[in-house]
Amino acid sequence: MNKKLFIQIRNEWRSNLWLALELLVVSVVMWYIIDLLYCQLATYLEPRGFNTEHCYLVKMGVLTDKSPDYTPYSDTHKMSDEIRELAERLRRRPEVEAVSLSQNSYPYNGSNSGADVVYDTLHAPSWTIRRLVTPDFMRVFRYRGTRGETPEQLIALLEQGDFLASDNLYSYKNISMTSLVGKHFHLFGDTVKNYRLGAALQNVRYSDYEQARFCYSMVYNLNLMPEEWIHAYSELCIRVHADRDKNFIENLKADSEKQFRVGNLYISEIRSFVDIRRNYQQSYANQLRNYIVGMGFLLLNIFLGLLGTFWFRTQQRRAEIALHKAMGAADSAVFSRLMCEGMFLLLVVTVPAIIIDIILSYNELNSWHNGTTLEWSRLLFCCVITFIFIALMICVGIGIPARRAMKVQPAEALHDE
Repeated sequence: MNKKLFIQIRNEWRSNLWLALELLVVSVVMWYIIDLLYCQLATYLEPRGFNTEHCYLVKMGVLTDKSPDYTPYSDTHKMSDEIRELAERLRRRPEVEAVSLSQNSYPYNGSNSGADVVYDTLHAPSWTIRRLVTPDFMRVFRYRGTRGETPEQLIALLEQGDFLASDNLYSYKNISMTSLVGKHFHLFGDTVKNYRLGAALQNVRYSDYEQARFCYSMVYNLNLMPEEWIHAYSELCIRVHADRDKNFIENLKADSEKQFRVGNLYISEIRSFVDIRRNYQQSYANQLRNYIVGMGFLLLNIFLGLLGTFWFRTQQRRAEIALHKAMGAADSAVFSRLMCEGMFLLLVVTVPAIIIDIILSYNELNSWHNGTTLEWSRLLFCCVITFIFIALMICVGIGIPARRAMKVQPAEALHDE
């Protein structure tokens, strides 16, 4: 059968050549689409390095001096004291698990501050995020260390004056921060004071659509900064117990005036991190949706085009199928021969298609992921998926019309011809 198949393919080389070229173009285009979708999905599914479930952001407001309830601030009446008292009252609320204060630190936050982290001659990237937080921030967003440090252990390190940093801070030199734990660094442009690295953090991503390997951050205890660093624009974040997170915003608003008005300070707004995450990433989500819709439409056209090609090709061979059956060939043998012909053409074009895929990746004409466009495991995976998709199209395009053609009696098919 194999010898006859090769002879038939050789005898029909003109039509098979055009079909092979079509399969080659389809294979390369489909690989490019699958590679793009793979990169988008792989990035989205990476660990975020934090958890925002059951978390809320409380925004604070301050009475103006025109309010009859306003009390002027002084050395004995500080805004920072009112903020700490508000945080403490919220911490005593039964449904609250943890409360933290921070500056430009909470997840999905477009307002960031930079920090220079220096060790010997090593400098952190200029876009390293500086997160000034009270220690309970680790518990609110469930940060973890690369050596398995729990939020409670990270809290203890911050309270003793150590700083924390994402493990990838010096990745451009292939140096892991985990290997530098316990070493002393210079922070905030201060070349005199030394700061000890208490732990390396699991990389914290800026958003769900950015890779962790390019997100750099360091964390320091806000309580060790001057008092003026705590003000009404500080971020007051809350984690609620999972079994008590029902109508939390409504309940807190109802009690805010009576229980959470501290001096001139009051709660002005409460936002769920579900809303914060959605709003911050809306443009990313829209772009991804447009990608998926566009690529899906292109894949649909490829599917219909390739399906139609093999469908029409098989339909045109009704007489040949009838002749095989008239000569005593079994239905399974005829069907296998048609399928093998399609699969053989696909196998032939797969090799040059993979070579073209490698050339495109080498010349950085496809999607970037993990800092490169050419990852052999990713290339192989996308090529396998491409092959499977095209094979399925061929099977459908050959199988359905072939089954229908074999139901026709040989004499009837030959008579029609």
